[in-house]
Order: sequence, then structure tokens, then C-alpha cells
Amino acid sequence: MTSPLNTTPTTSSPGFGFRRNLLRPDYSAQADRVTHIELFFDLIFVLALTQLSRYLYENQSWAGALESAVLVLALWWIWVHTTWVTNVLDPARLPVRGAVIGLSLVGLVASVSIFESFGDRGIVFALAYVTLQLGRTAFMALAVARHDAGLFRTFVRIFLWLAVAGVFWVVGGLLPPGYRLVLWSVALGIEFLSASLGFPVPGLGRSRPGNAELSGAHIAERSALFVIIALGESFLVSGFAFVDQAVSLPGVLGLLIAFVSGVMMWWLYFDHAESAGSKALAADQETGRIARLAYTYVHAVIIAGVVLTSVGDKEILGHPYEAMMLSTAVTITGGPLLYLLGLALFRRVVTGEVLFSHLLGVALLLALLPLAFLLSPLQLGAASMAVLSVVACWETAVRLRNGTVNEEAG
Repeated sequence: MTSPLNTTPTTSSPGFGFRRNLLRPDYSAQADRVTHIELFFDLIFVLALTQLSRYLYENQSWAGALESAVLVLALWWIWVHTTWVTNVLDPARLPVRGAVIGLSLVGLVASVSIFESFGDRGIVFALAYVTLQLGRTAFMALAVARHDAGLFRTFVRIFLWLAVAGVFWVVGGLLPPGYRLVLWSVALGIEFLSASLGFPVPGLGRSRPGNAELSGAHIAERSALFVIIALGESFLVSGFAFVDQAVSLPGVLGLLIAFVSGVMMWWLYFDHAESAGSKALAADQETGRIARLAYTYVHAVIIAGVVLTSVGDKEILGHPYEAMMLSTAVTITGGPLLYLLGLALFRRVVTGEVLFSHLLGVALLLALLPLAFLLSPLQLGAASMAVLSVVACWETAVRLRNGTVNEEAG
């Protein structure tokens, strides 16, 4: 997404909008802080991710995979757009708080509609998504109209593009699932493509890469907290799957695999990758470029990896010794693979380096796929967990040897 702050300042502004300046203050302590109202909004996505995992678990087919990809990208896009909003506006202001609470309500409607989004609740999900996207953008335009004409024009451009995409969302929600997948994919394509091009509109120009008042520290912390939420969702999925069955050795082993995999994912992200991203944003002169690539696009791959891993964990707990199916093998190995691939891309963007440990992990997981049919789901899960553990231990050992351990890692 192109940052809404990437604009050319102007002096003229329309004669409507909020008279009170709702922009974040420019002193660092307040500008960079993630507020409680933002965390409240994030809570909605615990339910959303849980429903998404449930949908993918119940629809393990190529069509189900494509539908799930559309849903995860839609959810991520909602969250990213709202994160950019609270990066611009001050969440301590009552109108901003009210807007975030309203967005949370609409997000709740979207979340409870996810499981039936390609069924009877397609139009409910579509209307909630479009309402959230357009409502938030309209509020932003009104919030900055009297205070930053450049930002105002940017949000007008974003609104116009989202309105075009919204037609495809609503029409898709009214049509059968086969057409729905096509139209919703087109809608997402419009939104992602317009963002990458700077939301060009004849007569209104387009956004160009820049930094302006962008708070890189805020973007980095918000993204890290969302990774925590996704990992927490994976534990919820595994925990509910475990308590729904009789206690058994395979169940205990499956839960242990899910836990260790979650720990390794946390370690790989928070032991060093998260701090590397924060430092890169603080030091680089192209903060907008890094925030756009690393935290808007690449993090979608990381989150998708966590969600798919939770589905694999549930599959292991539910069918530990059943004959291996292709969908099961892809799910169990695909989640960790997507996660490591996302981390490798993230490190490449923020530091310019590619860690061999990440590439090795991806290669090992790809090698596991053809061997999966010789293993049970429980054994394949253990092997995938082992790959994550090897990558995490290798990366930490290298940094210990080089004396670059992050002693402040949380």
C-alpha cells in the first residue's frame, strides 16, 4: 500500500471537515506509541483468523485454497488500511476513538460472516467489507480536509478506487460461489494494484513514495503485535481441537508439536527479525518504501503462514495416523514454508540480506512434500517442527558466534 502520507503539501483546503486537528502529534513519544484502542480493534481479528482457519480446515481443496487466499488477503487489507489510518491520526482524540470502535463493530460483522462468506452470507461479508473500507476512508478525508489538502486529495483518490472495487465485492456477494471467487479476486486486484500505483486519478494526480510524517516505529510495532495475535489464534485452534477429543498419546504429541512450532515461529520473528525491521525503519531515508513493502505486502505472507500452520496442527490432532492425503501434506508443510519464505523476503527488504538458514528451511520443507506419503500426519508434523527448530537454532547460533544477540528481545 502506498502510504497516505506520500503527498505533495498544498496550502489550499476545502471548507468542510473536522475543525479540530486530529493528526498525531509530531513529538516522538506520542507519535510512535501503539494505543489501547488500536489493540481493541485488533481483538476482532482473533475471531476473524479463527474463522478463517476453520474455513480452510473444512475446505481442503484447490477451490477452498483459492477462496481462503482471497479471505486472508481481504482481512489483511482491512487491517493494513486501518493501521495506516491510526498512523496518521491521533487515537487519543475522541472522534478517532469513536471511528475505531465503529470500525470494530463492522469488522465483527465481517468476522462472523467469514465461514459462510462463500455460502449464504456472501453478501453480508461483502457489505461489511465495503462499508469498513469506504467508511474509514471517508472519515479520514473529513479528518484531514481542513488541515492538509494534500492528504485530503489522497484519501479522495483512495475512496474512488475502493468504490470501484466495492462494486465487484457487492455483485460477487450476490452471485453463486464460482462467480464470487472471480469477482472478489478482481476486487482485490483492483485494490492492490491501485495502491501499488499510488491511486492515480485524472485531475487529482497520484501518491508518490515519500516519508512525510510517517512513524516507522508505530508501523513496525503494530505489525509485530498482529503477528502475536496470529500466533495466539494458532494456539486457540490447537487447544480447542485438543479439548474436543479424549486424552491420548497422539493427542498430547500433536499438541506438543503445535506448541513447539509456535515457539519457533515466535523465536524466528521476535528474537531478531522484528528488531532488524525497526532499526531499518529508523535508519533508512526511504521509510515509506520499507513500510510499504516489508510491512504491507510481505507481512501478508508471514500471517498466511501462521494461519495455514494452525490448520495443519488441527489436522495432526484430528487425524494423527490416517493415510496421508495431498491436501494434508500441503497444509502441514505449507504453513511453515510460507512463514519462512515471508521472513526471508522481510529480511531481504529491511536489511538487504538473505539468510542461508531461511533458504535451507524452505528447501527442507519442499523436500519433505514428496516424502510425506511415507509418513503419517503426526510424523510429518514432527518433521516440519524439526525444520523450524533447526532454522531458529542455526540463526541464533550464528548471531551468538558473531556477537549480535539482541539482549533486549522480548
